[in-house]
Amino acid sequence: MSQSLSCLLVHLIFSTKERHPFLAQNDIMLRTHAYLGGILREASCPSLTIGGTADHVHALFHLSRTQHVAKIVETLKSHSSRWIKAQGIEKFAWQRGYGCFSVGQSQVQALIRYIQNQADHHLKVTFQDEFRQFLRRYEISFEEQYVWD
Repeated sequence: MSQSLSCLLVHLIFSTKERHPFLAQNDIMLRTHAYLGGILREASCPSLTIGGTADHVHALFHLSRTQHVAKIVETLKSHSSRWIKAQGIEKFAWQRGYGCFSVGQSQVQALIRYIQNQADHHLKVTFQDEFRQFLRRYEISFEEQYVWD
């Protein structure tokens, strides 16, 4: 085969430092999501959707065959952090860690709806409980004391 082809769909979740609601103003949240989408597009990792709440982000995107997840996350967090601080939120910081999960094509539409309905979802479930559910669903072992910062 003369071409290298791939379709890797990634669900990325990361939160603000100590889950502080830095993105509480709807305007900054929507602009941050758009900014993250631009970063992904520039990295040849187009997003399908980006959403979240005042204290965390969900991004569903295609991972380019030439990119590494850790590098994409580092780029997303560092560039967006600088941009958010430039918007007047000087003490802004992202949590150090993240969760990254593979997604099958058959799961895409349900996950897009899930991400777009984060505000309603979090009226019933905390971010921490949501994240624990993803870790358990994907059978990722974890130690509670190291998940949060």
